[in-house]
Amino acid sequence: MSSLRVPRVLAVLGAVLAFVLAGCSAGGTGNGGGAGRPIRVALDWTPNTNHTGLFVAQQEGWFRQAGLDVQFLPYNNTSPDTLVSSGAADFGISFQDSFTFSKAAGADITSVMAVLQHWATEIAVRADRTDITSPRDLDGKTYGGFGAAYEGPKMRAVIKDAGGTGTFSTVVLGTAAYEALYAGQVDFTEPFVAWEGIEAGMRGQPLKTFAYTDYGFPDAYNVLLIGNSPWLQANPDAAARFVQAAQRGYQLAADDPALGAKLLTDANPGAFTEPELVTRSQEMLSAQFLRDESGRVGVQTPEKWAGYSGWVFDSGALTGPDGRPLTQRPDFSTWFTNDYLAPVS
Repeated sequence: MSSLRVPRVLAVLGAVLAFVLAGCSAGGTGNGGGAGRPIRVALDWTPNTNHTGLFVAQQEGWFRQAGLDVQFLPYNNTSPDTLVSSGAADFGISFQDSFTFSKAAGADITSVMAVLQHWATEIAVRADRTDITSPRDLDGKTYGGFGAAYEGPKMRAVIKDAGGTGTFSTVVLGTAAYEALYAGQVDFTEPFVAWEGIEAGMRGQPLKTFAYTDYGFPDAYNVLLIGNSPWLQANPDAAARFVQAAQRGYQLAADDPALGAKLLTDANPGAFTEPELVTRSQEMLSAQFLRDESGRVGVQTPEKWAGYSGWVFDSGALTGPDGRPLTQRPDFSTWFTNDYLAPVS
């Protein structure tokens, strides 16, 4: 479920993708996604606990009660940022790091809800690596990566913040990075602690992890719900009904993780071979990641957006539509909105 993963199995047939791309119009009004069609939601990966709130809203009938016909698009190897920006999907699951690069490059997307309030990925090494006690010890080591533009700058920054030089080699492996780490073929990688981190322990391959923020790196909204900006402007009422139903689903998952895990599993029969992984993952997300400091689900602030995304700009890694480094700092407050969330009671 990492923002960096490539698919284990490509789940989309050509006919399905053709259907998706055929409905790219962002305009229209009504109960669906415009022009009498469903609201289309692009998942970033196969169903997992980052998606629980969406499936809860589906299972509990909250989308239907809101007058919405919601369709989850089968996962494929096109990023949700691209699908949502193009209008092939109205909403999608994204990540502040990938969103930052996509938005700066011209993607027509807006973050409408924070799914996870903090980084849920961390630097990981095998637990038996006694020679690695801090990210500074990763100098000269090999990183099993996923090919995203934001990986290297983040890894280097954390290693430097921990007292290292930030010098390491990278091999792009996709999801094979995890198996390579277990086998000792790479020294470190970047898993979701609430999924791969738990999974590794369950299979007898425990990991030792380092949180970025422990070394001064800015926090971020690790998982986002994003929308196509023109569609949001053309369909504000439908957008609010969709986002609030999803928010309600994530609130249930935060308040009752056991029920959230059950509804996620019920919505995806046969998808999870280890029910304990789903339950433990949902419990961790509920305890540590789904709520902000005031206990609310979904809310975003300009300060957190300017933290990580501002760091990317300051580092010189953020590029515009022309591929050149941005010279003017973006107004990150325009990249997100809380307007579609449920009003505070």
